Amino acid sequence: MEGLIVIIHVLASLGVIGLVLIQHGKGADAGAAFGGGNTGSMFSVPGSANFLSRATSICVTVFFCTSITLAVIASNKHGASAVADLPQETESIETIDTNAESDNSVGASDIPD
Repeated sequence: MEGLIVIIHVLASLGVIGLVLIQHGKGADAGAAFGGGNTGSMFSVPGSANFLSRATSICVTVFFCTSITLAVIASNKHGASAVADLPQETESIETIDTNAESDNSVGASDIPD
């Protein structure tokens, strides 16, 4: 199930990238304002969405939905959903035996005469 969603997610992301790169940007008509071509087209109201913009919006919607689905699946894989929900370890700290380390000859042999 997760593998199928990942495949759809990758295809949707590649679709968004490809469709955005294919589309003709609104800024491409900026040269028309300086004497070339139709100057009214730059500031006109956009018409109905064409095939590329509708396909892009569909791919973006699919990408968004698969992103949320993958995030939910990933959060459900682990038992706890937050750090605060993790069980705390209640093991006691081992006490250090002070008698074994209080021997005076331990550090004295490391110093050369």
